[in-house]
Amino acid sequence: MSTDTSSLTAEDLEFLRRPLHGFLSVAGGPVPPQPRPVWFEATAEGAIQLFTGPDTLKVRRLRRDPRASIVVAAPAGERERWVSVAGRTTVEPDGAHDLATRLAARYWGLEDPTRADDLAEILAEDQVRLVIHPETVSRYTY
Repeated sequence: MSTDTSSLTAEDLEFLRRPLHGFLSVAGGPVPPQPRPVWFEATAEGAIQLFTGPDTLKVRRLRRDPRASIVVAAPAGERERWVSVAGRTTVEPDGAHDLATRLAARYWGLEDPTRADDLAEILAEDQVRLVIHPETVSRYTY
């Protein structure tokens, strides 16, 4: 395992651009934390962003304590690999619908009318964008 406490590497970003699920944990939750699978996007600047409803439990917890982490692992059948990003998280009021549209295309493909309808439902609701600003990045490749 290696830790770079400041940023994602080019190899990390390449890995994180794949349609993999991340497991998000936020501070202030039950002990132990209760990770949830999420869609995410690694930005060119090395932050991790995702979208959610503005009144979700994770947003309420992040407003009290902005620490969060996400772990992304390679799927079964591939060599073992994971990347973990932990840091302060901001709740941004803008950009969530654009992010949801990009992620739906990445994870679902929108040529399926059912999935296009699912996206329309997401876009009909208020959303916020969560941005994890990396403070600690850990990775493992075997």
